[in-house]
Amino acid sequence: MNNPVATMPHPLSDRINSLPVSETLAMAAKGRELKEQGKDIISLSLGEPDFNTPDFIKDAAIQAVNDNYNSYSPVNGYADLREAICRKFKRDNNLDYNINQIVVSTGAKQSIANVAMVLLNPGDEVILPAPYWVSYSAISILAEAKYIEIPSSIDTDFKITPEQLEAAITPKTKMIFFNSPNNPSGTVYTESEYRALAKVLEKHPQIYILSDEIYEHINYGAPSFSFAAIESMFDRTITVNGIAKAFAMTGWRIGYLGAPEWIAKACNKLQGQITSGANCIAQRATITALDAPVSKIQYMIDEFKVRRDLVLDLLGKIEGIKTNVAKGAFYVFPDVSYYFGKTIDGTKVKNASDFSMLLLEKANVATVTGDAFGAPDCIRISYAASQENLKEAVRRIAAVLA
Repeated sequence: MNNPVATMPHPLSDRINSLPVSETLAMAAKGRELKEQGKDIISLSLGEPDFNTPDFIKDAAIQAVNDNYNSYSPVNGYADLREAICRKFKRDNNLDYNINQIVVSTGAKQSIANVAMVLLNPGDEVILPAPYWVSYSAISILAEAKYIEIPSSIDTDFKITPEQLEAAITPKTKMIFFNSPNNPSGTVYTESEYRALAKVLEKHPQIYILSDEIYEHINYGAPSFSFAAIESMFDRTITVNGIAKAFAMTGWRIGYLGAPEWIAKACNKLQGQITSGANCIAQRATITALDAPVSKIQYMIDEFKVRRDLVLDLLGKIEGIKTNVAKGAFYVFPDVSYYFGKTIDGTKVKNASDFSMLLLEKANVATVTGDAFGAPDCIRISYAASQENLKEAVRRIAAVLA
């Protein structure tokens, strides 16, 4: 006789069932799986610097261990770290925050989730200029809000216009997420472009702006501008940043935000019930990282620029791959729609997901489909890999597409 319990569906919540799997992490996992099967996979799917954390930061962490930092830290972060974050905001972004407006979290992703959870109600709308980082839409879903995409294309350098923004706003709009330098496109909004978008938002005081500036220091001659530096936007903007990308500290898991004090207080309250304070040793090391001049990490930024130019040059020689010159981050986001509808090496390519899977299976190169970022004509290629691996990866891609 059948056991009725065994045939029952697992009673997971609607919340988790409605949540998509992170495409970037899924592709990285698929690449690792194939590697374990003996395949020579070159992974260009994860947004993770391939440098080691600088020694001066590691030394600060070792010092913290020796100084016996081993107890729970304050939920919103050590006071002297929050002071260092205030100094950083003033020095790099001309933003005046006090330590009560700062919350330190377990990575910038938690900072973003905190903000969404304390500001959004079921049915609220969140505007996502596309392409956008995969977790923005997922976090909106978790907060039971509805996300509205504003499309852009490689022809507009993946930027939205004030007219598009105005058209997307409804009485239900509560938040908009900006991300410059952008993941996945590498696009950097100029001050004048941000000011033009702010002019639209000035007419809609109910909308809050989340400005994700995690790639701020990784820019190539187009310095990033903080949205909160626009005077009319300061009291409505939450600025999110962290140490993962610029300092090659992805695994240290420290992010932070600067916000109006009432929002920071709410994030602190939420975090107190979810994770409490972030890692104590990583926080001590972060003080050293943030107080250091940007020149201490310039060698990484210079190398990323060399790699960007290398990848753009090599991709430019492949028929049908359309690229723009990304001004920041460490991604190229080529339009590959030329190949849609074609059969390549026995595989029919219907969309970017098929194209990305083709590269993984036939070229042994892991990339991420643009579908995950709200840009279905593109794929994301991370050039946070050695020049040797990048050359070999593009050689393989060219061979398959030929």
